Amino acid sequence: MTEHDSSTQGPDRAPARPPVADRAAFEAELARVRLREKAHTREGDAIAAARRRLPMVEVDANLELTGPDGPVTLLDAFEGRRQLIAYYFMWHDGHDAADQCEGCTWVTNQVRELEFLHSRDITYAVFCQGPYEESRRYRDFMGWEMPWYSSLPSNDELLTGRQVGSMHIVCYLRDGDRVHETYWTTLRGVEVMDYDYALMDLTVYGRQELWEDSPSGWPQTMDVPPEHPMRTNGRPIPQWSRIEAGRSDDLTPGS
Repeated sequence: MTEHDSSTQGPDRAPARPPVADRAAFEAELARVRLREKAHTREGDAIAAARRRLPMVEVDANLELTGPDGPVTLLDAFEGRRQLIAYYFMWHDGHDAADQCEGCTWVTNQVRELEFLHSRDITYAVFCQGPYEESRRYRDFMGWEMPWYSSLPSNDELLTGRQVGSMHIVCYLRDGDRVHETYWTTLRGVEVMDYDYALMDLTVYGRQELWEDSPSGWPQTMDVPPEHPMRTNGRPIPQWSRIEAGRSDDLTPGS
């Protein structure tokens, strides 16, 4: 193999690159990684099987949400289906669009087509933890079409034992008029909604974030703080295409 210069890149220096190998050597190295990938996949299947064997806990089916036509219940959010996946969207009260959660914006922006979930009797909905009208205007600015509710009337009950105001995915099962919680996750657990990072992880430079274990000289997003890799120029990254398209990001109700 021939090792390329892996010095830290300067303004006129291209990023470092992997060593060059012939096809046989490349395939041999890839095969070793592929064994680990397959083991990772099988372990993921085993973890999913364990989730399916978890007990469940009943929650009040009549807990109040706010929807486009006013108050509704948690049971209503199922839309008649047997299961519900709710994404609990963080909300910063009184802040403009640019200051809303970049992580929630990133993962919510991945969820576009719901028909395959519906085919398995699953409803997907966003439960925003802020006021309905203000947050609904954010949904409209972003161009999202999934069901959207405010969980503000019942945040404390819905997120019992968890940090209200943080991002969560919560799964529910309906049994007639009764509702049970079957699973929840938070923080990096919400990456299951994402495909951008999953695709980036396949590339040689990965996510290009400061925390990653990459060789010396690999490009990294040095222009943003490490805690905000999903922002650029002061906004969550997906907002910029909406601004360029001329959409209003004014979240003031009634404006």
